Amino acid sequence: MISLLTLFDIISQWAVPATVLLIILAAARKGVPMYESFVTGAKEGFNVAVTIIPFLVAMLLVIKVFIASGIVDDFKNAVGWVMGQFGFGDHTDVLDLLPLALTRPLSGGGARGVMLEIFDQHGPDSFLGNTASMMMGSTETTFYVLTVYFGAVQIKKVRYTPAACLIGDSCGMIAAVIIGYLLFGNK
Repeated sequence: MISLLTLFDIISQWAVPATVLLIILAAARKGVPMYESFVTGAKEGFNVAVTIIPFLVAMLLVIKVFIASGIVDDFKNAVGWVMGQFGFGDHTDVLDLLPLALTRPLSGGGARGVMLEIFDQHGPDSFLGNTASMMMGSTETTFYVLTVYFGAVQIKKVRYTPAACLIGDSCGMIAAVIIGYLLFGNK
């Protein structure tokens, strides 16, 4: 008899290949010229990639300047001082998540680096490690997405999109910290 874990392993191994096979069979059934469609899609994808390169370079430059300036550490110290003034001085270890919270809306790769640094300092199974993982999963690289995708389709007036996205990111980060305290405590 196959255990449930083994069954899930088998399903997860076959999920992607089975999906690709189903797509191929559905296309063949409808008479879609698969190879030509694939080549056309690949060309369009390459053109999009070439179009977004300037936006990616600009975003990476901004991220490097932001991190190298030391503003993240200054902001962390200021928030720690404010927390101390309001009586939250014993919970200042959560400030180690602040660089992640500031980096995540800018860059997924940069945020991953910050998260790995948190793992190195505190451990992946610690309160901060688990909370950092939840923050990564509950937020988005807002400015990266806006820059790349809006830039690729030539949208210049983003109106309320950045504010709505940053509110969503803030809610995700706050929820991650609250759930982190509830599930993992501050050990």
